[in-house]
Amino acid sequence: MSVLDNWQEWKSFLGTKLNQAATTGMDNETINNMAYQVGDYLANKVDPKNEQERVLSDLWSVASKEEQQAIASMMVKLVQNNGIR
Repeated sequence: MSVLDNWQEWKSFLGTKLNQAATTGMDNETINNMAYQVGDYLANKVDPKNEQERVLSDLWSVASKEEQQAIASMMVKLVQNNGIR
């Protein structure tokens, strides 16, 4: 089973990776840039596996680059605030 199959597992996975990045001293700008790159890759290469991913994919497909960066930043905030439950 892939972490992409379940929304809660995906958020938990992202939260773990975010904590690892912060522990190594990575700053928020770098983390947000990496989140953007991951989001862009997923939007272009991976079919959404659940409803939440479908919504993110649909939003990403109509967003400008700046809006995509905002979406990525919000995903970072989401997992910082409540990703691991």
